[in-house]
Amino acid sequence: MNDMPACRRRNAIEVVCHKGANAVAPENTYAAAQQAIDWGADTVEVDIWTSRDGEMVLMHDETVDRTTDGSGYVLGLTAKELAALDAGSWFGPAFAGERIPLLREFLPWIKGRARVFLDVKFAHPQQLLDLLYATGMQRECFIWSGSDALMALFHGLDPTIALKVNVKTPKELIEAHKALGAKIVEVGLNRMHESLVAACRARGIKVMIYEKERDAAAFRQAIAWQPDMINLNHADLFLATLAEVAQEDRGGSAR
Repeated sequence: MNDMPACRRRNAIEVVCHKGANAVAPENTYAAAQQAIDWGADTVEVDIWTSRDGEMVLMHDETVDRTTDGSGYVLGLTAKELAALDAGSWFGPAFAGERIPLLREFLPWIKGRARVFLDVKFAHPQQLLDLLYATGMQRECFIWSGSDALMALFHGLDPTIALKVNVKTPKELIEAHKALGAKIVEVGLNRMHESLVAACRARGIKVMIYEKERDAAAFRQAIAWQPDMINLNHADLFLATLAEVAQEDRGGSAR
């Protein structure tokens, strides 16, 4: 994936905030995205569902029950009904009144401030691609879906759009690259190995490590792999650890 002039990478390893700064703010909200940006993250990951009347919104679950004061399936509620829900009080009183963001409003808001990783739970691929181009975000994002059919549709409709895939072996990587033109591979820290990294490097595919725990030792292990990207829930601790490692390296080279 090419660097984009509107939003350059700030860190030696591109830092992706999973659902925004979801450990300190309600996930998939402006508050979580803003905190991720304030920490210095390069990319904010958000989840996408579609309302009953075709509005794409930021929401992880198929229902609104866990992260709002409402109930019901996202697909069964209109954009107006979703907009009326409180998406912050469940997390803490300081976030009371936080709303479910509409993707068509979220993208212009974040443009130039951070890149976006779109985890597509349910959306029409052409509708999403049209919105990305309309907002000029087509080169400032990458996409993943747990639906193989949706991934194939995204690639078929626009082979230039950056797709991320999850793999465990070089064979799976080669197949994903051939079928989807995958530009990013995500791997759990415990599944990292040299053969997979070598296969990615040989094909110009970026390596993104996923580490969900708040664990400085694990972050040091991830940094030692020198991945292109890291996807995590605790960007604040990772960035502090990254700075510590850089300082240690500078001190070692000075001796």
